[in-house]
Amino acid sequence: MPAPGVIYTCPMHPEVEQDHPGECPKCGMALEPKEAATGGEEENAELREMTRRFWTGLALALPVSVLAMSHMIPHAPMWLEGNVARWIQFLLATPVVLWAGWPFFKRGWRSILTRHLNMFTLIAMGVGVAYLYSASVLLLPHVRDLYFEAAAMITVLALLGQVFELQARSRTGSAIRALAGLAPRTARVLRAGEEIDVPLDQVVVGDTLRVRPGEKVPVDGRILEGTSSIDEGMLTGEPLPAEKGPGDKVTGGTLNNTGGFLMKAERVGSETMLSQIVRMVAEAQRSRAPIQGLADEVARYFVPAVLLSAVITFAVWVSVGPEPRLASAMVNAVAVLIIACPCALGLATPMSIMVGVGRAARAGILIKSAEAMERLEKVNILVVDKTGTLTEGKPRLATVVPAPGFSREELLSAVAAVEQNSEHPLAAAVVAAAKETRLEPVVDFSSTTGGGVKGSIAGRQVLAGNPGFLREQGVSGIETLEEQARSFQEEGQTALFAAIEGRPAGFLTVADAIKDSTPAAVEELHRLGMRIIMLTGDNVRTASVVASKLGIDQFEAGLTPRDKSERVRKLRGDGQVVAMAGDGINDAPALAAADVGIAMGTGTDVAMQSAGITLVKGDLREIAKAIRLSRNVMRNIRQNLFFAFVYNAAGIPIAAGALYPFFGILLSPVLAAAAMSLSSVSVIANALRLRAMKLD
Repeated sequence: MPAPGVIYTCPMHPEVEQDHPGECPKCGMALEPKEAATGGEEENAELREMTRRFWTGLALALPVSVLAMSHMIPHAPMWLEGNVARWIQFLLATPVVLWAGWPFFKRGWRSILTRHLNMFTLIAMGVGVAYLYSASVLLLPHVRDLYFEAAAMITVLALLGQVFELQARSRTGSAIRALAGLAPRTARVLRAGEEIDVPLDQVVVGDTLRVRPGEKVPVDGRILEGTSSIDEGMLTGEPLPAEKGPGDKVTGGTLNNTGGFLMKAERVGSETMLSQIVRMVAEAQRSRAPIQGLADEVARYFVPAVLLSAVITFAVWVSVGPEPRLASAMVNAVAVLIIACPCALGLATPMSIMVGVGRAARAGILIKSAEAMERLEKVNILVVDKTGTLTEGKPRLATVVPAPGFSREELLSAVAAVEQNSEHPLAAAVVAAAKETRLEPVVDFSSTTGGGVKGSIAGRQVLAGNPGFLREQGVSGIETLEEQARSFQEEGQTALFAAIEGRPAGFLTVADAIKDSTPAAVEELHRLGMRIIMLTGDNVRTASVVASKLGIDQFEAGLTPRDKSERVRKLRGDGQVVAMAGDGINDAPALAAADVGIAMGTGTDVAMQSAGITLVKGDLREIAKAIRLSRNVMRNIRQNLFFAFVYNAAGIPIAAGALYPFFGILLSPVLAAAAMSLSSVSVIANALRLRAMKLD
């Protein structure tokens, strides 16, 4: 019985969904649960069934082949060529064809009913024709040619191809299943003054948990007490452990190395980073790249064309072929049906996508869809935000400059109070600097993305943001503050201006260091042919300092989220293929407007939801890795498609007997089945090479 609530989908056609197991009405493949990528026994059911049918079929088909080739055995007993041997072939081949090969007939028949002809249509027709012809002439001793061995061996080889394919599909999800298995089964929770071990699914938001040395962090949260070094390599790919202390975030599934600590649970169950990674990658593996449309369009006309080719082959051989004409016509028509099975064509794109997405996940690159992966290959302009993307995104308060009539403490406490409800990195820096000050509660709080915040504190209205925001709120006379802030901005610091009760109250400057990895990342992206443009809401002077230090090709400053989005749309309108990298809520519109949105995993959830690709570590160098991955995957897909097209273009004429008039060569149905299976195995093997691809 399927588990309640489980949705089953096709790995080749993810738009096909139903609430129970079955076969895809389009391609005939067995549907698999969406949760399959996370592990479990369910996903191996079809593999176990096909393996059992294969080994049983092989055990029965081998004696059939021996009997069929008895005339080639020296001094073979006479009965091997008599009626007894013919009936033994029938008795052994029947369970192979009708039981072991039943899935092919079932899916082939359904393809006819639904008018979605596919590879199972051709297999079912080829095997069925060979078997029915042989069974019908069994009682006619003068007809010596039987093709039970062809029907049986074609079935076995088709089953072998299915087993190889299912094994490969299982291996493509190994990285994701390994990630899913990182979460511990239990957590140590402090409740009612006692520490108790509870199943992980019983942990709720707000629980206090104890994590001891050598244990895995159970859920996402923050450290309350204690310090430790935590191995986050499974998320970031970084080999060195990260030092953590009170207030720092910790992620479920990471390994606590040296110290014990207490933590507060903030995200549990499906909301944890680990669960989101598994879900995102599983969905990406089932998504379809636009290039798959080419294969689908070809397959739409391919199967009817093959059926027509088989009919023409049969007619030609019956009309002008050598004796026995009927037998020769049947054999060559069956060979055409079998060798032309579009297995390789159907596997070419999905296999590469599944393997590539899994490889990316192991490197800390989460790809939301196959479309994002395909588009990334063509990107020639990378648009980046500044704060949190090029810089650490962990700014620290550098200077507090009050205006006449206000004290330093008054300015800092007022701005920190109104900023405590904002999640902007600049706000966090100000609030952290005022942590020893008792902050007043804020009422009537509102935030303007890319502008600033306002609220009432102890009956006084406080504004904090950029000069444009203050002017929009009716504040005048801030030119003097802007002039004072210029020298700080020229050093790369960001100024936050404030007004209290409509009067300019001063400004605070915040310094945000450039990430250590950013200069090398910019160089690498330039080597990959990227033109880098920085769009930031910060002021021109601060942006200029950062752009100059990093060698950014172009920058614009003082932009609102709408401005960023419009700049991205304009670049696309000019014919450029644009990727946008950012980490904040203000970047979300531009991320959605770009051909490919790339979110920093250290940023906000809104940014990650708007992006097609998420870099778990938030390191710009991962963009270079993602570009290499995309190029390798798309090259691999084109190799697969080329091989599949060329294989079928060459195989069908040979199977039809095109070489016979010149060389006397015919392709038996058994060899056609072996060639068909080999083509699928070749595509799978080529796709699996991506598992070992180097991204550095």
